[in-house]
Amino acid sequence: MVTQRIRVRQSTVATIRNHIGEAPVEITATQAKNKLGEVLDCVMQGGVVVITRHETPRAVLLSMDEYAALSGATQSRLDALTTDYDAMLIRMQTGRSRAGMKAAFNATPKQLGKAAVARARKRG
Repeated sequence: MVTQRIRVRQSTVATIRNHIGEAPVEITATQAKNKLGEVLDCVMQGGVVVITRHETPRAVLLSMDEYAALSGATQSRLDALTTDYDAMLIRMQTGRSRAGMKAAFNATPKQLGKAAVARARKRG
């Protein structure tokens, strides 16, 4: 396999994995420049390549499929959080919510403590 010729060592970047859980190949910037074709072949086969300079990770190469999976997952989580936040904000825009927040900000510590205990008991 071509990727074994460019493999320097198992990556020290333990948190990066490809979609099947494999650790990335770690190569130097010079190797990446000199063997770009082999590096691209490795990436297109589903691998992830970490490019180092002076033994410090500087860049990551991954296929468009891997990138799409990563960015899509992030976007869908962000969309879900945005939807939840918008719904919560709408629920908070009622007169009852405003009155409750005004009462909470004007309450004494003793009143807040009693309200917290009452709510905890109510939840069971």
